[in-house]
Amino acid sequence: NMDRAMQSFGAMSRGMQAIAAEVVDYSKKSIEDNAAAAEKLMGSRSIDTFVEVQSNILRTNYEQMVARANKIGELYIDLARDAYKPFE
Repeated sequence: NMDRAMQSFGAMSRGMQAIAAEVVDYSKKSIEDNAAAAEKLMGSRSIDTFVEVQSNILRTNYEQMVARANKIGELYIDLARDAYKPFE
């Protein structure tokens, strides 16, 4: 039982590290993308251009957030599956 518990703990540790790495990567990319978006918005010469750029930025941010949320959800599912595997 101790070996199984240690295997499960190891799987949980690896899974949490993968999730943390994904969150850090997303945070870094989000900051970089938002800085680039701010530059685009500042470069807008008209209200129409500003609204168009802002709409594109919001759509892109939403799509990226949904994709990362799905990926992190999959990582949690993998974590649970791998942590439970030694007890099967």
